Amino acid sequence: VRLIDAWDAPDIPLAARARLAVAAVRACGIVAPPSVPKIELRPRGPLHSLARDRRAVRYHYDAGNDFFALFLDDSMTYSCGVWTRGATTLEEAQEAKLDLVSTKLGLKAGERVLDVGCGWGSFVIHAAKHNGVRALGVTLSGEQADLARRRVEEAGVADRVEIRVADYRELREEPFDAIASIGMVEHVGENRIDEYAARLASLLRPGGRVLNHGIAQLQHGVDNEAGPFSERYVFPDGEPLHLSRIQLALERAGLFVDQVEGFEDDYPKTITQWIANFESRLSDAERIAGVERTRVWRVYLHAARVGFQTGFEAVYQVRARRPT
Repeated sequence: VRLIDAWDAPDIPLAARARLAVAAVRACGIVAPPSVPKIELRPRGPLHSLARDRRAVRYHYDAGNDFFALFLDDSMTYSCGVWTRGATTLEEAQEAKLDLVSTKLGLKAGERVLDVGCGWGSFVIHAAKHNGVRALGVTLSGEQADLARRRVEEAGVADRVEIRVADYRELREEPFDAIASIGMVEHVGENRIDEYAARLASLLRPGGRVLNHGIAQLQHGVDNEAGPFSERYVFPDGEPLHLSRIQLALERAGLFVDQVEGFEDDYPKTITQWIANFESRLSDAERIAGVERTRVWRVYLHAARVGFQTGFEAVYQVRARRPT
């Protein structure tokens, strides 16, 4: 109800109304059901296996770099910005978030840093430029990695930053001084969260720090799934876990949690900016990704904002360290 109250849906042309009416009749079983939309994905195989996770993540991000550039800021940061440090624009909020993560990790020049789920490289670029670290960023999307590498080159930090297409479970590296995971834990799932934490812990040197930034579900007594709409059209296999479950996994991995911070009001503000950007470029979105995907994303962005506004979920940063 809140979604409908806050959003003026687009007019539906007469031809489309007729098509929807026919589809509604078919969906009732009177005649054959409507065909499955081309953009729908129903992943198969063991949940959160390497192959299934690759397919699910690529389904989301391979909508295209140009598509995400329609609503993200220039840094292509696809996670919650931080507005409580004085930011007034989306760019400032994302810069504040990257600064905050770097500060919490205590990054120093020459340290080795891993970014799990690096996206288009915003954090590794920031950390290399402002903190002088050497960084490895991993993503499952090849298209995303290609643009991230170009951005690394343009930022002049190619000698200190590597972008790799890989799953965090496949990494066999020397221990890192610090690990950032920003907006990636939502893809891990209940049945892999302990493995995830243990893998990050094994990639940290003694005394190393890890920061997990992600969406956490606030209400107990409901399942972790994002729901059938998101499952089929936006984030297949997405599972926002409870904050307590994420902390438990880190503790089971032998890490000491020493700071937790919530950002209850920051994601609604971030998504509001994304919505404004997206709504102003709908014709470009339809040209890049098609009418159906554009329609899906209009609903998704508005519904996601409502989820944070109503207290269904929130964003938390959890910092932990590997004891010496």
